[in-house]
Amino acid sequence: MTNKDVIIIGAGAAGLMCAITAAQRGRDVLVLDHANKPGKKILMSGGGRCNFTNMFAEPENYLSGNEHFCKSALSRYTQWDFIGLVDKHGVPYHEKTLGQLFCDNKSSDILELLLDECESAGVEIRLGQTIESVEKQDGTFKLQVNSSEMNAESLVIATGGLSIPTMGATGFGYDIARQFGLTVLDTRAGLVPFTITDQLKRWCTELSGTSLQCTVSCNGQSFKEAFLFTHRGLSGPAMLQISSFWKPGSEIEINLFPENSAEAWLLAEKEARPNSELKTILSDRFTKKVAQLMCSDWFESRPIKTYNEPELASIVEKLSRWNVTPSGTEGYRTAEVTLGGVDTNDVSSKTMEAKKVSGLFFIGEVLDVTGWLGGYNFQWAWASGFAAGEYA
Repeated sequence: MTNKDVIIIGAGAAGLMCAITAAQRGRDVLVLDHANKPGKKILMSGGGRCNFTNMFAEPENYLSGNEHFCKSALSRYTQWDFIGLVDKHGVPYHEKTLGQLFCDNKSSDILELLLDECESAGVEIRLGQTIESVEKQDGTFKLQVNSSEMNAESLVIATGGLSIPTMGATGFGYDIARQFGLTVLDTRAGLVPFTITDQLKRWCTELSGTSLQCTVSCNGQSFKEAFLFTHRGLSGPAMLQISSFWKPGSEIEINLFPENSAEAWLLAEKEARPNSELKTILSDRFTKKVAQLMCSDWFESRPIKTYNEPELASIVEKLSRWNVTPSGTEGYRTAEVTLGGVDTNDVSSKTMEAKKVSGLFFIGEVLDVTGWLGGYNFQWAWASGFAAGEYA
């Protein structure tokens, strides 16, 4: 039989941060994970360079049924606190864009610093563990793990969501929440590419791999970043961002002139080279292939001087407000995060402890807190893990 002060289920970003924080308080901490390696999602993140936080992380960058829930944890363990930990371990990093911080070398630098901190604090990590049952008796959590019994005063659920099931994602954390009487809100894939059927099939096929700058809007939210045509649909940072706000059947609006006015540009082109064909002008702004498809499907190509005001206004309207209705998303298979999850109204925003069950904590992605693309979800993992680690 194993007796611990704290057992944490999940050796990802949130679980390891919680373990470090609790152990540094003198708690005897055990981390369990069913995987054969800790921090698998850390290792694959950011294209192998781990976008470990964002310099501009604020509560406004998070989606939740309770928009105030994340404020306490984020204010007590900020991006600057984690950057300080990165600096302490001498991990080189850089800002890529929009405050996103990436490792110069590889994602394993972040995982190694967390494991070093765990080792220094005396955290025990056991991998390949199957949790067969969890119950609470006389104030103690009793777990059956790999056919042996483990006991703990505090139990922390850091099992993540449903995104990327090939990496071992399951609904285990939601099952535990329901078992102990917590509400689990409906879940769906977030930060995920869109799929497009017949509406844009030819564009996606012929432009696969082509990237364009845009401002994309949906349901009152907008993002100004690049998007990417793929064989399956639309991807890239802009589409991943807006996917978290999209609902089935909703239109997304794409402005292909995010930095300036399409009208001003078109009038300037008409003044500067009136004899040029519209397709030629568009190909200078975008690519020949994009211009060709635009003139095939949207516009008639002829010398720009021959267009009257209503025709020019129609071109401007399409370039500034291109409306697309995705057929769906690629789902959890490629989603970076899971929207929804354990209802934050059932959890203390200060301690991450279940209000109905003393000693039971939920942290990270398993909660109904989802960040934007760009290091925000890691920052939530660090902050929520730290918050729980102070009390578990």
